[in-house]
Amino acid sequence: TAVAEFMDNEKVSFVWEEGDVLIVDNTVTMHSRQPFQGERRVCASIFKGLGPESKEAASLTLTTGDKMPLVGLGMWKVPKNLCGDTVVSAVKAGYRCFDNACDYGNETQVGEGLSKVLEQKLVTRDQLWITSKLWNTYHEKQHVRAACLKSLKDLNLDYLDLYLIHFPIAQKFVPFEKRYPPEWSYDPDAKNPKIIQVPVPIQETWEAMEALVEEGLVKNIGVCNFSCALLRELLKTAKIKPAVNQVELHPYLTQEKLLKFCRSKGIQMTGFSSFGAMSYVELNMATKADFVLDEKVVTDIAAKKNKTPAQVVLRWHLQRGTAIIPKTSKEHRLKENIDLFGFSLSENEMNVISALNKNKRFNDPGEFADIAIYD
Repeated sequence: TAVAEFMDNEKVSFVWEEGDVLIVDNTVTMHSRQPFQGERRVCASIFKGLGPESKEAASLTLTTGDKMPLVGLGMWKVPKNLCGDTVVSAVKAGYRCFDNACDYGNETQVGEGLSKVLEQKLVTRDQLWITSKLWNTYHEKQHVRAACLKSLKDLNLDYLDLYLIHFPIAQKFVPFEKRYPPEWSYDPDAKNPKIIQVPVPIQETWEAMEALVEEGLVKNIGVCNFSCALLRELLKTAKIKPAVNQVELHPYLTQEKLLKFCRSKGIQMTGFSSFGAMSYVELNMATKADFVLDEKVVTDIAAKKNKTPAQVVLRWHLQRGTAIIPKTSKEHRLKENIDLFGFSLSENEMNVISALNKNKRFNDPGEFADIAIYD
């Protein structure tokens, strides 16, 4: 009875479809076969546990067949003076994916770090996954290629593994020599700085993104902050389907309907702001009362698993099938945030964390820029 109760409390259930393959780590779990119609294969061949090599191997397969690491390092708000060393430390800790953007203002420093790890032969270029993003001021077709080349130059790379449209917002062009990165306001030094939008169809921008793939500058293209409605519109004309939709995801904003829609279209999802409010308190866009890591259900599970609350929340993301890009420049956090493969959450634990959902969004242009894209 005790064994049955334990198994029921700790179980993790998967909805099977014909032809699915599940790899089970028998050092941390057991599997059972429930009634199922059709072909099903269970491969239980990992007998030494998930070691450091598995941190690097855990990935999502994109529409191109490329494998994007499940865990990456977000470079947003990482100070310029720490970027290079952070990249080196991250690679040594097992990271292979680095999430960048023109708007972060630190791609040159990230590029210095990438050059170091390649020169030191810590990794080869094909072992890295480098993402960057097209900023709002470069949506017109004549600016997309130049913006991509600028990021490539700053990152010291010949190609990007993934290039994303940062926001479904087109703003007035700002030349590189005038200001880079351009940021939100067209003229931040003006007495009354304004955001100037321009009417650029998503189709125009996307066709220019597709041209980058054809030229070999980019291997995969995708979007950020796109709703189901915007994705439907894009898919009507896209020759190359978006490989990834990167959006705000955390237990306070689970986005179940968007996740389901993306899966139905073969679009993988990456979640940013994995812990919710933590990145936004210093920006006065959240308060400490919004910290998901302080939730009792999270801290209780962490204590039970002998893990940190952060690891529990990150594991929740992975078991939902979404990639994550938590940011940090602290070496011990780098190691903690990727040490997610030696434990799992039960179905009940997953559900109680998901039940924290409040549809609470912290990164909303409708709030900080008065440009509504979600409502």
